[in-house]
Amino acid sequence: MDKILVSILGLLSILFTYWFFFMKKQNTVEASGSINILVEGGYKPDRISIPFGQTTKLVFERKDSNSCLEEVVLADFKIKKALPMNEKVIVEITPDKKGEFDFSCAMGMFHGKLIIR
Repeated sequence: MDKILVSILGLLSILFTYWFFFMKKQNTVEASGSINILVEGGYKPDRISIPFGQTTKLVFERKDSNSCLEEVVLADFKIKKALPMNEKVIVEITPDKKGEFDFSCAMGMFHGKLIIR
């Protein structure tokens, strides 16, 4: 009986892990012109769709004192900006290529994604 119970709990754990990492629906926010991004325990929103070839303002406002979130890095656009506490920091980008591009904190622990369409 113990082996059956352990097997069932193990299978349920595997299914939960699969669902949590691979089946979670991610919401993408459409941006046109500008979008506000709250930096608190990560980036909110963390998936942003912006139009190809149009300048878009990403307005970051950091509310989290975590030292990892002191900077935002958009490596594909060669942008690295400091994010002081409780101040709005504007990052302007004009994408010249379509695709998905990551942005993160300086340590790479918190992530977001820009989707250029």
